[in-house]
Amino acid sequence: MGRTQEQRRAETRAQLLQAAADLFARKGFHATSAEAVATAADRTTGALYDHFGGKEGLLVALLELWVEQTVVDLTASLEDESDLDGRLAELWGGIVRSDRGGGDAWLLLEFELWLHAARDPLLGEVGAQRFSVMRAGLAGGLERWADELGFALPAPSDDLATQVIGLLLGLAFQHRLEPAVVPQAAVVDGLHRILGLATATSDT
Repeated sequence: MGRTQEQRRAETRAQLLQAAADLFARKGFHATSAEAVATAADRTTGALYDHFGGKEGLLVALLELWVEQTVVDLTASLEDESDLDGRLAELWGGIVRSDRGGGDAWLLLEFELWLHAARDPLLGEVGAQRFSVMRAGLAGGLERWADELGFALPAPSDDLATQVIGLLLGLAFQHRLEPAVVPQAAVVDGLHRILGLATATSDT
């Protein structure tokens, strides 16, 4: 059976987003033209403008997609972990794992999106909303973990979520250049410290 117009539009949108994510990550936003994205997606430039209005619209759509995908990925991976260290390791894995395709291209895209959002007011609003969603989801998760696993949070969950995200992203910057300097065990220890829990090298 032939595809409906809605299905064809959805497929075109998905292919343009995938092509943009790959090119923006590898070459950077400013070095990638709308024409290059359309060609990589095997679509016309007119289709790109029809769906997104241009490169900036593509970037906004990618930011919104990352919000949704981050929540979905972390929720799925954390459901399989019953202990705190396993869950903390999955938080880190959600940032540095390379099973999303293209090796660590997604991490490069994350940096590219952040840089552009920091310079553009419209994209900055979208990026800030993305972090707000991440903080809220993580804060709720920390509260549930504390109740389930029997430990007290040392500060309001919103503050801790902000600190956890800051630690994870800061370490990801270092890991991108020197993976051996940032092993998973060190990341989990750092998260323990933020949560006021004992680490592998400390009893307090």
